[in-house]
Amino acid sequence: MTNQDIQPQNDARASGASGVTGSTPEAVPGAPLRYVLITPARNEVDFIRLALDAVLAQTVKPVRWVIVSDGSTDGTDEVVKSYAAKHDWIELLRMPERKERHFNGKVLAFNAGYDRVKDLNFDIVGNLDADGSFEADYIDYLLNQFARNPRLGVAGTNYWEQSWENALKHDYRFANSEDVSGLCQLFRRTCFEDISGYTPSKQGGVDLVVSLKARMHGWETRTFTDKFAVHHRQQGTAEAHKWLVEYYNGRKDFMFGSHPLWEVCRSAYRLTRKPYVLGGCLLLCGYVQAFVTGAEKTVTPDLVAFRRKEQMRRLRGFLRKWLP
Repeated sequence: MTNQDIQPQNDARASGASGVTGSTPEAVPGAPLRYVLITPARNEVDFIRLALDAVLAQTVKPVRWVIVSDGSTDGTDEVVKSYAAKHDWIELLRMPERKERHFNGKVLAFNAGYDRVKDLNFDIVGNLDADGSFEADYIDYLLNQFARNPRLGVAGTNYWEQSWENALKHDYRFANSEDVSGLCQLFRRTCFEDISGYTPSKQGGVDLVVSLKARMHGWETRTFTDKFAVHHRQQGTAEAHKWLVEYYNGRKDFMFGSHPLWEVCRSAYRLTRKPYVLGGCLLLCGYVQAFVTGAEKTVTPDLVAFRRKEQMRRLRGFLRKWLP
């Protein structure tokens, strides 16, 4: 991909917000944290207005918000342009069209957006999905968490998801509250650069891997459960039918190094969630199928070992809490 393939829609603002160019100035100690947002968007015309209105309503606005249209053909670009025409901190960046829809493209789109903001003065960088929304004090709440804890590298919140015709809150009993959902991930800039950002993966899971990498580098990661975002589309349905999402989640669990014992417990718990019984069965079937066919791990051996160690520690803690 060449530079000519990427088409910024706000050339007058390409050099930086408020005329900031060149190297990034040092942050002023005690000053409010400044943030930028990047949103990869591919054919999100049904939801992108919800994200746009949510960010516009924030009590603390970003220095810059780059929305990267990843080859959209459904009118997404026109919606973003209408907002960018009224707000000079919103920028549309157009990526070339491509036939495949996969997570490599999402990472490439994010990286193209980051290239547009990397010379600006900011402390926090956020990756916001185009189908998410939240209350007006959402970003301010997360910025305060970073201000209170200098070791916090990655942060997000719990979320409600439109799934199986019902609004469901994500349950963290059999999920790690240190793994931050990709719906809205905020990074301390020094952490993001320390871990070299996202690792491209066609299978997805880039939000999980980046949280693991941050902890491996000594940073704290945290999902705060007293605030919520709303995911307006069930996770995974952009790439698969909703009845197959859990099957593919099981395959991903294997490819991203989940421990077999953890997966059995996770699948057993998933039996109690919609779609009842079927979801847990599909999850385990996907994991077993990937194991039997020798599906290649998409993460490094040291990351697999780190993840399994975390899972076993959490499982022991869970058993000590609930068993005599």
